[in-house]
Amino acid sequence: MRPIRLTSFGHLHLPTGPDGSPIPPVADRIEDVRDRLRDPAARDILDLGGLDPRVQGVVLATPGARELLANLADYADLPAGPSRIAIGCAGGRHRASGLTELL
Repeated sequence: MRPIRLTSFGHLHLPTGPDGSPIPPVADRIEDVRDRLRDPAARDILDLGGLDPRVQGVVLATPGARELLANLADYADLPAGPSRIAIGCAGGRHRASGLTELL
């Protein structure tokens, strides 16, 4: 299997082009999880980041997270699969970075 570059990012922090539209990272697949895997009750992780096992646990416990990770892993294993996958949420600190670490 060839190496795959994983990137996590926050849509709210993307640079903008001359027309003001956001410029996403370069990737073969960009997974937007802003409207998915959201758990507004998980207030106790707000000061933590995706490297923290508690954040990863909350993200993994969110409905749909395991299926998304399985889908991304299957995609990465394709013979002509990607060399770059980017996962973005709103701020880039919890869901995106947690998923990237879990992947």
